[in-house]
Amino acid sequence: MTTLLTIGGALHFGILIASALVPQVLDWRGELRKLPRLFAQLVWVHGAFIVLTIAGFGVLAVVNARELGSGTTLARSLCAMIALFWGARLAVQFTYFTPEGYLKNALLWIGYHSLALVFAYLTIVFGWSAMA
Repeated sequence: MTTLLTIGGALHFGILIASALVPQVLDWRGELRKLPRLFAQLVWVHGAFIVLTIAGFGVLAVVNARELGSGTTLARSLCAMIALFWGARLAVQFTYFTPEGYLKNALLWIGYHSLALVFAYLTIVFGWSAMA
């Protein structure tokens, strides 16, 4: 379990790399200019807090993988939170987002669907650790 959780922690940093590309790929600067300033500010602030959350999950998992797999109440609770976070994100990927017009090349299509696999891995591994 320690190895799976360490891999999961590292995958969080891969997600951050992919996330760094989103504003450019979706032309956030241009699109957000069309909104009232406060709405645009909310998007950037929410994005920053999501980045901090993902980075925090990654650091916690890499540094504390053994403890997260220990089965203590705290470890199981944190793993359950991480699994819930990524499970919800995976559900959004398939039930809410409509990316068709934005996956304009093979790299974007592969990246989008690879992220879904990463979200599934994180949901399964952290969920498994929460249940152990």
